[in-house]
Amino acid sequence: MQSTSHLLSAFVTMLVTMGPIETAAVFVGVTSGIHRPHRKSLAMRATSIAGAVFALFAVGGVFALELLHVSLAAFRVAGGLLLFIQALTLVFSARGLSSISESEQHEAKAPGDIAVFPLAFPVIAGPGSLSAIVLLTAQTSGLTEKVLLLAILSVCLLITLVAMLAADSLAQRLGQTGADVVSRISGLLLAALAVQFVFDGLAQAPFMRHLN
Repeated sequence: MQSTSHLLSAFVTMLVTMGPIETAAVFVGVTSGIHRPHRKSLAMRATSIAGAVFALFAVGGVFALELLHVSLAAFRVAGGLLLFIQALTLVFSARGLSSISESEQHEAKAPGDIAVFPLAFPVIAGPGSLSAIVLLTAQTSGLTEKVLLLAILSVCLLITLVAMLAADSLAQRLGQTGADVVSRISGLLLAALAVQFVFDGLAQAPFMRHLN
């Protein structure tokens, strides 16, 4: 993952799978009635917890696959398909992989730390974004590339944090139509990236090596 295009691809993949606009919308819903200073604290803690989860998957994801005897080629195909499903939900403005269900919304309103659930997981660090960080980490080679990937992850988390802090303003300025436009454009980009992951996985599959 040396070139600028690969770094840009990694940035777009992580940003779209995190979905700052969608996260901001959920944040407004689950923090309604909470005073602004406490909302700021919740947003910062949720982002920090999600960052720790991402770091855990980035460091240990590939090792866990080896323990399970799952090849990177297989995970690339599976992860690509998972990201493609999320892309479809974005394009058609349906409930995404990082969204929370009505029962989860009800549970989030119960006493407890909503910074952990549902904000950190599954809204920020959802199945799609966690799969993406493992896939992107598997493409890195050397300490420099891993550090660059973690820097990209940090920037995406910062953008998500800013979106949550400015959630009320974003909701007023974008409106439902603006949010849908952003969602569809993001979904189209993610769909292309997801298909590329599948292509890369299939190219490394054992049966492809036999054909060559």
